[in-house]
Amino acid sequence: MNILAFDTCLDKMYVTFAFDSEIKDSRIVLNHDEKYHSAFLISTIKDVLKKNGMKPEDIDLIATNIGPGSFTGIRACTTVARAMAQQLDCKCIGISSLEILSKIGNDSNCPVALDARKNKAYLYYENEIKGAIDLEEVKQLLSDKQPVTDNKLKPILGGISYQETEAQLGNILASLAYEKFRNCDCDWRKLKPLYIQPPPMG
Repeated sequence: MNILAFDTCLDKMYVTFAFDSEIKDSRIVLNHDEKYHSAFLISTIKDVLKKNGMKPEDIDLIATNIGPGSFTGIRACTTVARAMAQQLDCKCIGISSLEILSKIGNDSNCPVALDARKNKAYLYYENEIKGAIDLEEVKQLLSDKQPVTDNKLKPILGGISYQETEAQLGNILASLAYEKFRNCDCDWRKLKPLYIQPPPMG
């Protein structure tokens, strides 16, 4: 199974090509000048496929991060995933950034807390997305744990910040997609952004 995975939800863009569980190619793209990294998504996908001797129609499964994260990034990758899967008539699966990040911690399903603003954190705990939770409640819940978090919440919650690691999040996304696709109908029509909170206004 040829898997194309991409993620524009967080502070870097990831594009990965895999055959079943074997990673064949993986790219990380940063913001460049005034352009947000998602502006380079299509060109990076084209380059990855070309360098691996693949055509778009060779893709069997598209995997993407559905959030939470940057609203611009979430819209970009879910829109591209839906459009490609529809045109190519292939399977499509969405996975939360919280579940992806849980795989870089000290155990296989580490708790994850990301800044949700307004004194809240997006929480992934005991293999479930708990939503946007008041930060004080999150602090109590994770008081004896080492969560994966971000640079803003690390001084408050401890643990490790994903932004300070070299974690290959695109590879994790591709691997999770391969694990999950057998139990998912993977219909592009059902792929939707995970907006736990409404987009900021103004």
